[in-house]
Amino acid sequence: MTICQPPCMRTPLGRRSQSGQALTEFLVAALAIVPLFLLLPVIAKYQDVGHATQMASRYAAFDATTNNPSTGGTKDPAQLAQEVRRRFFSNIEAPVRSNDAAGNFLAHQNLFWRSPDGTALIRDINTVGVSVAPAGASGTLLLRGVAGLFGLTDTPLYRGSVSVPLANLPAGIRSYEPFDQINLRIDRSTTLLVDGWNARDRAAVRTRVERMVPVSQAVGAVTPVLSLPFMVFELNQVDPPRVGELQDWDDLVPADRLRPRAREGRTQ
Repeated sequence: MTICQPPCMRTPLGRRSQSGQALTEFLVAALAIVPLFLLLPVIAKYQDVGHATQMASRYAAFDATTNNPSTGGTKDPAQLAQEVRRRFFSNIEAPVRSNDAAGNFLAHQNLFWRSPDGTALIRDINTVGVSVAPAGASGTLLLRGVAGLFGLTDTPLYRGSVSVPLANLPAGIRSYEPFDQINLRIDRSTTLLVDGWNARDRAAVRTRVERMVPVSQAVGAVTPVLSLPFMVFELNQVDPPRVGELQDWDDLVPADRLRPRAREGRTQ
């Protein structure tokens, strides 16, 4: 009887059926992983554009804090859009200048925002949309009613919105699908409270209170009549009531509480 040594032993059937399985699994996984790796640089560029869009919307919203009806006027929308395009979607090394517009040429483009074929992801800088508008009435109906009595705006919230349309990736490359036909657009917005209903000075506070109590003006007109009894019976020893006048409620600092202002190292 011949005894078979280990070299002549036959491979079990189960082991033969697994031959090449790891290679097959790797090839199947590569079909999904390789396109993802090819898209990683493009996705990073999309995220960078999205971050710039978010910062641009904040710029537009904060601009409304100093340019809104409660401060005396608004900025020209075309000027604001020009500033946003140049300062956030142009060359990142561009200096900040007044009335400086971004153009559709290489010197004014962000060189990182380019598709795999070398073209700009933002084909036309003028398609970047910028808008600032009231974000709607804030608070309850009662709060808005009180705002009307005081002569305050009922739209203290403003929203800055920025929209950036991006060019599609080159067609005909399977790993870029479906980014070659999705017409991607990145939208971001920021809402801020631009009018905190703060008063500029004592006169502003007085005016707002007078709006809420209009009867005080009518009562103030008869103050001389109400003062007559005090003049007759008190012989002007007691001050008559100052009906309808709000000056006594001004927040004044007594003179003895004031300190001289130091100028040029000396106390004046």
